[in-house]
Amino acid sequence: MAKPKVYIDGQEGTTGLQIYDRLGKRDDIELLLIDPAKRKDTEERKKLLNAADLAFLCLPDKAAVEAVSLIDNEHTRVIDCSTAHRTNPDWVYGFPELRGQREKIAAAKRVANPGCHATGFISIVRPLMDLGLLEKNALLSCFSLTGYSGGGKKMIAEYEAPGRKSYMDSPSLYSMLQRHKHLPEMQALCGLDHPPVFSPIVDDYYKGMATTVPFHLSQFKPGTSLHSLCAALYEYYAGQPMVWAVEDPSCEDLHVGMQIYSGVVSGKDWLSLTVAGNMDRFTITALFDNLGKGASGAAVQNMNLMLGFEETKGLNL
Repeated sequence: MAKPKVYIDGQEGTTGLQIYDRLGKRDDIELLLIDPAKRKDTEERKKLLNAADLAFLCLPDKAAVEAVSLIDNEHTRVIDCSTAHRTNPDWVYGFPELRGQREKIAAAKRVANPGCHATGFISIVRPLMDLGLLEKNALLSCFSLTGYSGGGKKMIAEYEAPGRKSYMDSPSLYSMLQRHKHLPEMQALCGLDHPPVFSPIVDDYYKGMATTVPFHLSQFKPGTSLHSLCAALYEYYAGQPMVWAVEDPSCEDLHVGMQIYSGVVSGKDWLSLTVAGNMDRFTITALFDNLGKGASGAAVQNMNLMLGFEETKGLNL
């Protein structure tokens, strides 16, 4: 059987390079490479997009839409890593751990890879919605700490520039007008009537993300205890190779004195969920690499499903 042909459109970007790092040593696919001098040549890109069995789009939104329009055959399958198609009903959302989603991804022609902050929020809130523990009219908030690689080449250059401004040594709140590009998918994929109040934070380290949603127990279905909620969340992700949650705690307070460092999972492609707090107020935090499960690792996981490979092949466990 011929090896599937895979093309990365936008390989020189942060996400594209990380995908290439995961695929470059594999012998079960054939990577189609563009001449660097022709990487912006529309005709050359079109030729490779149509020659591929699967194409990754690691491009800005407008360019990703254009790339899809260049595909004029029925066999090229696409994973779009931009924001362009994440709430498009004609595209499958690439989060295999959601109920019924793995099968949809495996059969899909068009898959929208999730955003990094959205991955954290959805991994927490969607199971609570699926399990009937939260109402769709819930008013939620979320804060999400990321390394500066999440801002792409421009932000990386700013943080790594010699003689940069001293205030960049400290964390920075950004996108404070509640218009962050991940908000539509956060709301849509969780089935919420209202988007969360979202506070993204970037800090002076390269990669790693901690996305946290705070709750009052009174927000949940009557009769829900913190123990039963933790057990339900754990069961939701039971058996998943790349996402897992805490078990039902055996103590009155959860993880007392615990600290979470968002850079500790740098280089990994999995995501873990941690519940911390008490029987009245608590937080759930998704800890993962913004370039791993938050971008390129998720894209390769989706590719594996679409091409029939073992789901975790080539991923950093």
